[in-house]
Amino acid sequence: MLQVDLNEIMKKNISVGEYIDKMAKSFKKKFLEKKRTYHLDEEVIHRLKDYAKDVAIVVFTAQWCEYCADYIPVLDLLSEKTSIKVKVFGGLKTNPLHNNEIWRIPPSPPEVKTFDVQEIPHIIIFNKQGKQLGTITGSQKLENTLEKEILHIIQQK
Repeated sequence: MLQVDLNEIMKKNISVGEYIDKMAKSFKKKFLEKKRTYHLDEEVIHRLKDYAKDVAIVVFTAQWCEYCADYIPVLDLLSEKTSIKVKVFGGLKTNPLHNNEIWRIPPSPPEVKTFDVQEIPHIIIFNKQGKQLGTITGSQKLENTLEKEILHIIQQK
């Protein structure tokens, strides 16, 4: 698994809450509705609080992404309830004119190459030393909830 300078990565993006706040109204409404209606698994959240100082989450996303509209609001709630830092690289744009390049850089951040982002959302869980613990990507079907999947990844390491 990849090891990065987590402090550098965390400086290059914004919090998940800031990301939602800065969205265009047409997209923001959908994200906020999901956040308002989603109910976190409180038992899992209680367990995740034990790891809040030991992990961080980085997510690559775009406002237009349907799966992102499901996952990003949950990550915002998770961050609020557990104090786990969730940072966002947003604004990804596809590159339809080049078959060998998925993302157009810019406006997509160059880190899409560093982390080999193939689809979004691309959620990476890191320990505080910058070691990648696991990844949840795109339309990946979770057996449980997103918060359970994150807890599972953290507990495996």
